[in-house]
Amino acid sequence: MEKLTIGIVGFGVIGQRWAACFAHAGHAVRVFDPTERRETAFIEVLPALMADLEALKGPSPAPGALRLFPTLAETLESVGFVQENGPENLPLKRRLLAEIEDHVSDEVIIASSSSALLVSEMQAECRLPGRIVLGHPFNPAHLMPLVEIVGGKATDPQAIARARALYEAIGKKPVTLNREVTGHIALRLMGAMWREAIALVRDGIASVEDVDRAFMYGPGPKWTLQGSFISNSLNADGIEDFLHKYGPTYQAIWDTLLDAKLDGETIRAITDSTDAAVGERSQRELKAAREAGLVDILKTVTERGAL
Repeated sequence: MEKLTIGIVGFGVIGQRWAACFAHAGHAVRVFDPTERRETAFIEVLPALMADLEALKGPSPAPGALRLFPTLAETLESVGFVQENGPENLPLKRRLLAEIEDHVSDEVIIASSSSALLVSEMQAECRLPGRIVLGHPFNPAHLMPLVEIVGGKATDPQAIARARALYEAIGKKPVTLNREVTGHIALRLMGAMWREAIALVRDGIASVEDVDRAFMYGPGPKWTLQGSFISNSLNADGIEDFLHKYGPTYQAIWDTLLDAKLDGETIRAITDSTDAAVGERSQRELKAAREAGLVDILKTVTERGAL
């Protein structure tokens, strides 16, 4: 794929990591953020993110130039793709996407990183809604390969295909939703698992430490390498045989799954048990361990992953 000039609108945690991804892949990156700390973040954060990407993928043979601009108009001059990372606020998103359109040519795809809003609602005020897509990354976005792509009711399927091709070209692992749904795919999967995890802790069945340990040393490693369907199919003579053999067991589990409401009592129970599991370790220490560990895990997944 040809190298494009990428416009990054919004330079918070997600925008910073998108900028690093595109630059490491060789695309020139132009950045805009209206906050006062944008220069500080640009100087302080990007070198560490680029170092993480080098640890994961090796040095970029020709990294793209990264430049910060004072206005949206200057930022988007001659860009070939826009990754928007504004706050999760629907009226703001609508205005922002329409404003971005004023500064880019008609063929430019505009992708939003939104984690909760629907594209059909975000694109409502756009002049060319067919080019608006969702390109939702997974945190930490510079390391995690997943990007969830979906269009709204007015989105052109070619816009989705072009966005997917670009994400593939920078080393991401995109997935495409056939229709919009709140939370997309990964957050819905996490939400289902985490609801049960919270209920197990709330009801005193197990501690946060043991619930997390059960996932880390149970399905976690296998599902990381092969996903749930392929991994489970290997526990029998294919997935159909697995469903016949173990379907009743899973049905019994589904029939007794717990519910969770984040009321004050539940939040306190989860907080106390999580604090006990964390112990004296700081957030900074845990994040550093996570980033370093992800590099090693993702290298293995790249070499041996099933999908």
